[in-house]
Amino acid sequence: MAAADATTAVAWWVWPVALFVACFLMGIVAVPAGIGGGTLFVPIIGGFFPFHLDFVRGAGLLVALASALSAAPMLMRGGLASLRLALPLAVLASASSIGGALLGLALPVATVQTALGVIVLGIVGLMLVAKKSEFPQVRAPDALGTALALHGVFIDGATGRRIDWQVHRTVAGLVVFLAIGVLAGMFGIGAGWANVPALNLLMGVPLKVAAGTSGLVLSLVDSAAAWVYVNKGAVLPMIAVPSVVGMMLGAKVGARLLHVLSGAVIRRLVITVLLFAGTRALLKGLGLWL
Repeated sequence: MAAADATTAVAWWVWPVALFVACFLMGIVAVPAGIGGGTLFVPIIGGFFPFHLDFVRGAGLLVALASALSAAPMLMRGGLASLRLALPLAVLASASSIGGALLGLALPVATVQTALGVIVLGIVGLMLVAKKSEFPQVRAPDALGTALALHGVFIDGATGRRIDWQVHRTVAGLVVFLAIGVLAGMFGIGAGWANVPALNLLMGVPLKVAAGTSGLVLSLVDSAAAWVYVNKGAVLPMIAVPSVVGMMLGAKVGARLLHVLSGAVIRRLVITVLLFAGTRALLKGLGLWL
């Protein structure tokens, strides 16, 4: 009761301003990490702001969509994002994300909050154990990858090297992105955290291209799932507008940092924030931390 009274005592404009500042900072780190703004937005805002989780998840999809669209033109101009690679993966993930969004809205909030905590802590574990390769060695592309022309070239801004890349295990990648779409729609977290390991570790895409292409996939997947939340009335402008604006501005800064910033620095920061936010979401869902 005391916490509720303290919340109502705060002036209404404080929360939009706080959302803008928080999302601006999230946007800066989300793009270089390739995880999408929603991955940070939903556990942090859902755990530490006084908003219903359905509104947070609806805004989370718009936030992830905004950060991806804001960074995409710059990433594509620099060769760090491949539209040809993103499209077949995004088509499958978009279709499954609609089912995930309907499932998430049908479940009790406590169940979704607990599951979100488990997923976010699982993300932390994945980021800790995953041996990301900066430039994976793909000896030969598979037949489907060749047919779809899933290859490209980019100039690494940190070293000035010209990197030619191609993919393998394309069928497995398509199946994995089908499952990623369900999680993206259900939790409103964008699932960029899963896109990058799938592209990098499974399909052999260079890490920076995987991070950049992840944003293109997010922009298509999140736009499909977001309409479900809009149709259900789960998008509140007071939450969505300052969050989207802050995330877009932060993502523009983050896109510039992707060329020159050390991935290890961003990775450690994201792991720390997600560990805290995931623990908070899990305990809140279990009723142990109100």
